[in-house]
Amino acid sequence: MNGHSLKWALIASLVLNIFLLGAIAGGTYQWFASRPRETASAERAQAQTQAQAQAQAQQHALRFAAGQLSDERRQQFAQDLQQARRDGRSYVRSGREGRRDVLSLLGEPELNRPALDAALARTRNADEALRARIEQAVADFAASLSPQERAQFADSLREYGQWRQPAAKQPSAKPASQ
Repeated sequence: MNGHSLKWALIASLVLNIFLLGAIAGGTYQWFASRPRETASAERAQAQTQAQAQAQAQQHALRFAAGQLSDERRQQFAQDLQQARRDGRSYVRSGREGRRDVLSLLGEPELNRPALDAALARTRNADEALRARIEQAVADFAASLSPQERAQFADSLREYGQWRQPAAKQPSAKPASQ
């Protein structure tokens, strides 16, 4: 190789090395720049999944049981439930206080079993009283419906609220064992 071709080879090598360094630096920049977006998109996807789960859980609420009825009946049911819950606020408060007492008693160094049993009984009684109040409101509402509306309402209750029925299991094809 003469001096002239050596000079061109050196220039070509220098240009190629600069190009490679630029590509490496640019790729590194892009990689670090895109990471927060990936984290943000993952957080957005997680929040969206939680929102969907919450929406599905809310759709199982008792208030959706009147969904097949007329608008007037739906409003009446919503008002009846709201009134029952308003009337049951003292039971909610009592149940919440009872649960706090239970947790407090469980956290003490010495277990006071009679006090724990009493707190559990208070909580259970409050929960049962609230449930009875809401069930009474549902029964009163059902009594005001026509037989056809009541049948639709009963079908809806199988999907919503505390009377919700679990989905039917698909029969599994098990091989006969001999």
